[in-house]
Formats: sequence, structure tokens, C-alpha cells
Amino acid sequence: MTELSPCPICKSTFTYEMNGLLACPECGHEWAPEEEDNSAGDQFVVKDSNGNILQNGDAVVIIKNLPVKGSPQGIKAGTKVKNIRLVDSDHNIDCKIDGFGAMALKSEFVKKA
Repeated sequence: MTELSPCPICKSTFTYEMNGLLACPECGHEWAPEEEDNSAGDQFVVKDSNGNILQNGDAVVIIKNLPVKGSPQGIKAGTKVKNIRLVDSDHNIDCKIDGFGAMALKSEFVKKA
């Protein structure tokens, strides 16, 4: 059995071949095996809850009430966050929220404004 390369986006090792393409079951990324050497591994893509690609400086809206550890109140759904910064970690959005200060958010709880 041949060893398939990991996903260039999320680095998952559970990739499989489908119709001549390699596919990742975790992030849904599909790519041609020939593309692997074309710097696709250096690509860092963050998507919001609707699948829109986010970029540094974008404005997003929180889609769910989020509890904040150590705070008596959470962040309410509908809160607009401006000028986000993307980071390569579990919580992949760094931002400042009025009334809370610096926060790290997961992209699955925001949508692009």
C-alpha cells in the first residue's frame, strides 16, 4: 500500500484518493497529487462558519453566545469584531472586543461581515 501525503491545509494524515484527486475528510480540501510540490503546504487558510475565506483586517460577527472564562458575562451573538488577525493555532482569530479586551476566537463561531 502506498503512503499518501498529509493534507496541505490542516496536516491531517487521514487523506484518501478519490477520482484521481487526494481528499481530506477533516477539512474537506481536495488537491491533485501534482500540486503538492507547488508550495501548497505553506498555504494557511481560515474559513468562517459559512465557508468564506477570512483575511487579516476583516470584520466578523459572532454567531453564537460565547461564554468567557473568568468573566460573569459572555460575548453575545451579533457582536461585530473589526480588524481581526489570523494565527495558526486552535483558536485561529486574535482580536480586541469592546468591553472584553484581547480575545482569541475559533473561526467556526464567526461569519464575515
